[in-house]
Amino acid sequence: MKRLLLALATAASLGLGLGLPLPAAALDPATTTASDQNYLARVPYQTYFADYLALRKGREAEIIFIGDSITEQFRWGSGASVWNRRFEQRAFDFGLGADRTQHVLWRLDNFDLSFLKPKVAVIMIGTNNVNNEAEDTAAGIKAVIAATQKKFAGVKVVVVSILPNSRAEQRMAEVNKLVAPLADNKTIWYLNLAARFTPEGDNWKGLSGDKLHLTTAGYTMWADELEALLAVVQK
Repeated sequence: MKRLLLALATAASLGLGLGLPLPAAALDPATTTASDQNYLARVPYQTYFADYLALRKGREAEIIFIGDSITEQFRWGSGASVWNRRFEQRAFDFGLGADRTQHVLWRLDNFDLSFLKPKVAVIMIGTNNVNNEAEDTAAGIKAVIAATQKKFAGVKVVVVSILPNSRAEQRMAEVNKLVAPLADNKTIWYLNLAARFTPEGDNWKGLSGDKLHLTTAGYTMWADELEALLAVVQK
């Protein structure tokens, strides 16, 4: 961890970028683990996560949520009231803003999460892989699943569909079609949330004004659907 924080400070002093979406030509394949330089350049995000990790160190969690800002904001953003009531005592939020599959792979490789001992991993990732082709993003999600299973022996995985995304709605729908068949209902389950977030006029139900992040109602929908599935997964 000292090495990580030193690298964060170095990245900050160099004025490196904040991990915003890159042009397609600059993107690594979605299955590639982000380089240390690419990951550590995103200083505000990583500093925030290091603080949260230190706060939770030593506390086991029955469930780990893995993802990007949509997952991260479940804990402190629009989803906080839902999280505090339904997941705070039994879950760890491994979501981080702006993450693509490449960044999640880096975090799974580099953070010590052995204290968690989760029984279930809930993975929602891919919406920031907006410039990757659908097949590549789906392969990246598959790589995240494999890395999660490797890190947490015996963990059961719930893969959540990418939600409607105004930046690339058709491409995200294509990714979901490719990811759904990964479920075997033994070690991997698929939760199709996208079907619940249906358009209402100019907006998708459950999404905020940016047509990407969730409202409190959206997080409630996610929690309801997830808990119904967890009743099956955790039998």
